[in-house]
Formats: sequence, structure tokens, C-alpha cells
Amino acid sequence: MSNIAIIPARGGSKRIPRKNIKEFCGKPIIAYSIEAALKSNLFSEIMVSTEDEEIAEISIKHEAKVPFFRSMKNADDFTGPGDVIYEVLNEYKSRDRIFDNVCCIYATAPLISHKRLIEGYNLLTNSDFDLVFPVAKFNYPIWRSFKINKDSQAEMNFPEHETKRSQDLSDAFHDAGQFYWLHSANMHTLKNKNVLGYKKGAIILDDVEVQDIDTLNDWVIAEIKFNYLKDKIR
Repeated sequence: MSNIAIIPARGGSKRIPRKNIKEFCGKPIIAYSIEAALKSNLFSEIMVSTEDEEIAEISIKHEAKVPFFRSMKNADDFTGPGDVIYEVLNEYKSRDRIFDNVCCIYATAPLISHKRLIEGYNLLTNSDFDLVFPVAKFNYPIWRSFKINKDSQAEMNFPEHETKRSQDLSDAFHDAGQFYWLHSANMHTLKNKNVLGYKKGAIILDDVEVQDIDTLNDWVIAEIKFNYLKDKIR
């Protein structure tokens, strides 16, 4: 099978400026996503979708390809990864290159492991799932969560569970925000963002393998986790 890794990396990050190429433990953060893809040996093409020349230059230096630049209409704050994948696959198709499977790898996922990419690929190709992605368990049952109203009053989101013990409640999981695999044949639904009907498969990551990076505090925590994990999962 022919697989492509697509790494979306636009230049206009606002919460952490130049986030996709900011130095993380000695190298641009996007380099870790590229290296995991390379090390997996799963891909006939590893490309970065960007409209930014500096991001393109750094990506190529770390052995990814940037055969064309992203259109400006797909480089704003409202463009989702589905739009990017759809655009990339259509451009490759116009160049007579067709791929069986796609892995969208996020540019700011330094805790990503090539082993997890392989695990996700194996689940996709040995099952009837339309999409496969990594997840992590919420540390505390969301069924005991609260919302705070305008008067600072705490109200339970699920009051029917207020008197239940936390150990009696089912686990809940969230997207790990690292990558997702899908069959290229499903690309037409990406344009319409019609993924609700997808049959989704999940691989479960340990909490230490996952860190959302939206603030500088998140960044520091991610570096601590990376240094802890670098000899364990990489």
C-alpha cells in the first residue's frame, strides 16, 4: 500500500508565535513529527503543508518534502485539518500520484512515537474502521465535573452522578492530538466535514505521552514529559 504523511503547519500561530518551528529541547518542534514519520518506515511521501517559506525551509532540512505551498484560503484560523488534507490529496492527484492511506500528523506533537504510528496503521488496515487516532483517559471522571454559573455557583454537569463513587463511574477519553489515520477513499467527506458517520478506532496512550500545547506553561510541561520519555518510547 502507498501511504502519505501530511503535516499541517501554517505560519500564523497566535497564542505561541511561530509555534510550529519554535525550538523544543534542542530542535524545531515540527522536527519530531517528521522524524517519527521517517522512523516508522510507513510512508512513500512525508510532506508538510504550509504557506510559510521559513517553515518550508526547516521542514526540508529535516527531510520532509514541500512540493507545493498551501493556498492562502486554507491558511487562516478557521481552516481545519480536513480542508488541508483534501487540498493536498487533490494536488497530488493532479500530478498523477494517488495514495491508499493518509496519516495527518500534527506539527506540535513532540511526544509522538513512531511505534504509535505503526500501531495506528495496523489497526486501520486490519479492521473495518474508517479512521484511527490515539486517545488518553481523563485523569478524573468527567461525570463528576462542574460548571460555574455567572454568580460563581458550582453546578454539576451530571447531577445524577453526584452521590456515586468515582471508582464506580466509567472511564472517559479525549483525543491525544497527535495524529490520525484514514483511507484516502474517504477524502470526499473531509471537504464537507462529514466525519460524524465514520467508524472510529482508538489506540490508548498513557497520560505521560500526551500534552496539549496552547500556552507557554504547556510548553514547559511538554519538555519535562519529553525528557522523561525520550529513552522509553522513541
